[in-house]
Amino acid sequence: MQITANGIQIEVEAYGPEDGVPLVLIRGLGSQLIHWPVAFYEGLAAAGYRVVLFDNRDVGLSQRCPKDGVVSGADEIMAAALAGEPVPAAYRINDMAKDVVGVMDALRIEKAHVFGMSMGGAITQLLCLDHAERLLSATIVMATARTFSERGGNAEWLATLLARDVDRETHIANCIAEYDNWGSPAYPMTEEEVADQAAQAYDRAFDPEGINRQVLAVIASTDRRQDLTKVTLPCQVIHGTEDTLIPPEAGAEIAGLIPNCDHHQIDGMGHVITPKQAPMLIEMMQDFITRRGR
Repeated sequence: MQITANGIQIEVEAYGPEDGVPLVLIRGLGSQLIHWPVAFYEGLAAAGYRVVLFDNRDVGLSQRCPKDGVVSGADEIMAAALAGEPVPAAYRINDMAKDVVGVMDALRIEKAHVFGMSMGGAITQLLCLDHAERLLSATIVMATARTFSERGGNAEWLATLLARDVDRETHIANCIAEYDNWGSPAYPMTEEEVADQAAQAYDRAFDPEGINRQVLAVIASTDRRQDLTKVTLPCQVIHGTEDTLIPPEAGAEIAGLIPNCDHHQIDGMGHVITPKQAPMLIEMMQDFITRRGR
């Protein structure tokens, strides 16, 4: 369903009992709500949570958010980066955190547990910093607190993140190749599963320029390390030992900065959440919320 959140239209789905404890799931860069494993959100709903999924701005069925004077095409962005020119962002990750609060407002959710992965983990950190009064707890998955440049970001790395307008078959092939690089060896998806998910995402709403605006928002992010030391919410960090995009040390750093933060480093997990990880993650969430949730 479409709702108005933070002044824009956001596509939302909700599962589980209306009176269940709210749990908001926040996706990563370029991904849509359909990338969540069904077994994960249905399992959480079956456990009694009111599970909220949504498309971040600029992807899926949510509103596109271009800005006058801000480029969105991969070639234009790369040309500016290679020339050493500034590449402004159409919005910031902080705005995406406000989108989450807007989703909660629209659904009349006063407070919620949040679970954010990758870019969603960065959004979750900002929710902890700027909107703590709306959170019951925070789970930060496969994320970093550092800026793009602090992580050694350069034009070559930027080129691997930017999306280009390609046909359906090429998009599917690209997703398979990405999974080979970032997948979870201990919790694998088959090539057929990856291809099917990629096809669904392409048919639903493949928009390279929207993805690129998210990339620029990530690059524009400020360093959150010092601010995280002041977080007082119940938090946990989950990170895989086989994450080749954001190394596990980044998760360990976040866990070390947030006071009393739980830390789970999962052997054989990469930079993806697969259906085979669902039972483990559901159990981890239930245990954490039971022990530390408000």
